[in-house]
Amino acid sequence: MSSPWLFVAWGMDVIGPIEPATSNGHRFILVAIDYFTKWVEAKTFKSVTKKAVVDFVHSNIICRFGIPKLPFALLGYRTTVRTSEGATPYLLVYGTEIVIPAEVEIPSLRIVVEAEIDDDEWVKTRLEQLSLIDEKRLAAVCQGQLYQQRMARPYNKKVRPHIEDKSVEMDINSDVVKRYYV
Repeated sequence: MSSPWLFVAWGMDVIGPIEPATSNGHRFILVAIDYFTKWVEAKTFKSVTKKAVVDFVHSNIICRFGIPKLPFALLGYRTTVRTSEGATPYLLVYGTEIVIPAEVEIPSLRIVVEAEIDDDEWVKTRLEQLSLIDEKRLAAVCQGQLYQQRMARPYNKKVRPHIEDKSVEMDINSDVVKRYYV
């Protein structure tokens, strides 16, 4: 069996009981293997319980290699237009929109156009995109400021101004600070 990406599909098996038991009394080996890289994780146990398997998966797979669906969740987050910036995080970092996996299988107009241009032309358009990245980031900052103002307006309508008592001018603990530093 194989997998198309690193650490996406794992197989697990229990070997044992092993006779005689090891010096520390362990009689079982829990083994996990990644189907893409053939990476093996193994650990011995006295008995294989649900808790032992959960702890093994958590400490030896998830904590080391992450959750297999996380890259897809991050792809979704990074390619969604943020209301506050008016752009995707991917665009602001790399200067161009991402080519999603569906566009590779079913080519979009953008992919077809890029595939038909020669290398020199592609390099030229990519350099133009990179030169415009600062403008895109500046536009996102402006969009973010406008969004903050738009969100603050209704909030500020509901806030009542706080009337300060002018007779209390001393900061909290200022007498202690003066004694300590003087």
